[in-house]
Amino acid sequence: MGTAQHTSRQHLVSQVLLAEFTAPEPKGGSQQLLPFDLHHPGRVHKRMHPRQCGWFENFVAVDSASVEALWGDVERRVPAAIAAVHAGTPFANPRHVATLRDLIVLHFVRSLHYRDMHTASFERARTRLVAKVTRKYPERLRLEALRETGLHLSGPSLGAFAELLIERHSVMQDHESGKFFRANIEDTFHKMRDLASTWRVEVTTPESGQFLIGDSPALTLSVEEGRTIYGMAFGDAQTLVLPIGPRHLLSLGRQEVTITVSQSFVDRLNAVQIHAAHRYVYMHPESGLEPFVAAQLRLAGDRTA
Repeated sequence: MGTAQHTSRQHLVSQVLLAEFTAPEPKGGSQQLLPFDLHHPGRVHKRMHPRQCGWFENFVAVDSASVEALWGDVERRVPAAIAAVHAGTPFANPRHVATLRDLIVLHFVRSLHYRDMHTASFERARTRLVAKVTRKYPERLRLEALRETGLHLSGPSLGAFAELLIERHSVMQDHESGKFFRANIEDTFHKMRDLASTWRVEVTTPESGQFLIGDSPALTLSVEEGRTIYGMAFGDAQTLVLPIGPRHLLSLGRQEVTITVSQSFVDRLNAVQIHAAHRYVYMHPESGLEPFVAAQLRLAGDRTA
């Protein structure tokens, strides 16, 4: 029986979503969007096909077939759901509503931002475990160190030996190989989908202007004292947002509703996409948003490390 192949180039932003930001190339032909490289804002930014954008090499480093199949189960339902949004009937079919909610959750979990949170959480847990083992079992550690190395260890050296023992554990090895992250991201997607099922989908449309989309586009948001804050845990956020085209943005709220927002509100949401992005934001080629992106980068300081 054959095994599914590992896919190294993995799209973190669905191509079906990026396609919403495209226009025909000037001389006819394929649909293209405009990527803006935040690390090189002065570069001439060239139009590209969606398949060339929004991907990351080995985001899931091993056994990616199962998660690719999971994402595919959602993405196959997306075109019909987005068509309903365009038609002004996003809530007419409960299946479309569920798909739009799943699309938000998918992009929150399948993101470099989530991967960084996962890695930081794992490292904190490892540090706490080393401290706990060193504190609770110093004599057992000293005996094991003496048996293995012939040395009488104490203080920081004992902690280093405890860390060495923990590194040998299968969980640590699965973390280093990427197996633990692959299992975690699937589990987190299912848990977050269950949590999000109690929320309703809101559809936001600009009064004027256009949305752009970053390479980590599903973002937790809260507004505090007039400031838009992003990146907190899902349970601490007021909403979770995802642009799905120049004229539509999804969010999770308490009721199914379509909202029209001002240009200034669109600018605030676009600014969050820019500052939360890992490296790229993507826009409709005729949106005219390049100066806005460059201005936001100047406000934030130089990102060209």
